[in-house]
Amino acid sequence: MALTVHDVDRFEASRPRLEAIAYRLLGSAGEAEDAVQETFLRWQAADVGSIVVPEAWLTKVLTNLCLTQLTSARARRETYVGQWLPEPLLSGDPMLGPADTAEQRESLSYAVLTLLERLSPNERAVYVLREAFDYPHREIAEILDLTEAASQQILHRARKHLTEGRARAEIDGAAARRIVEEFLAAATSGRTEPLVRLLTEDAVAIGDGGGKVPARAKAFEGALAVAKFMRGLFKPGTAQRNLAGGPLEVHVTTANGGPAIVALVEGRIIGVLCLEITADGIAAFRSQVNPDKLERATRRWAATDHGEPQLRAF
Repeated sequence: MALTVHDVDRFEASRPRLEAIAYRLLGSAGEAEDAVQETFLRWQAADVGSIVVPEAWLTKVLTNLCLTQLTSARARRETYVGQWLPEPLLSGDPMLGPADTAEQRESLSYAVLTLLERLSPNERAVYVLREAFDYPHREIAEILDLTEAASQQILHRARKHLTEGRARAEIDGAAARRIVEEFLAAATSGRTEPLVRLLTEDAVAIGDGGGKVPARAKAFEGALAVAKFMRGLFKPGTAQRNLAGGPLEVHVTTANGGPAIVALVEGRIIGVLCLEITADGIAAFRSQVNPDKLERATRRWAATDHGEPQLRAF
């Protein structure tokens, strides 16, 4: 039976929430859009008149599509070239979804999205639905065909896994931006010592080039190793310009609710560096330079005004 205009409108009203759920589950905007579109096709084929609670039906279909995708994604990532990192979303992107509570903000942070890769598909689904979208365990159990007790146990395990990877508290946004600006000044100074002072002793730097852009397969570990890498990365000169492929602009911004540095060449984002800043210093740099994972960010950037760049390299 063909959908009525009302049926289509009901789905479109749910699209933003569905995309936000799918993005948190999959870590990819493109895959999230595909999952939502497949959900629409299932809605189109269903007897929508008999669906009592469309939101619950759509969430169940989408979540199970994402679980299937996560299972196959794990196999694909075993052959992925280098480190795999999520696709960063810039401030204001509607796919980020709700960020009103501390739990919601944490669930969309780049650090937590990266850590979610440690969880099983079910653990990831329960965590996202509960922490980011405040679904009660009763509804999560219905979506995943579990008991309420099992849903609660899975959430407990998921939180434990994520806590093990995030032992230090983060700091507020204004202080974080100041530290990012201090970092840029130190990174372009040509000296290692100022950078080391900004980092935690066990700082790490991870990059995702997807085999399309040079990125070290193994993370840099320890304050000194990370500082030397960052000093070289931000050192002005011909090598930097050649690597960028043209005049480089660097902006301080926000991605996934946290501090980030965006590098652009002729309006195209060539890298997003997400910083994990704690009370002890900068604990991690996660750089996304795979061009396939920067297309949405580039479109978002082009649609908004960002003022003058923090740095220019001609």
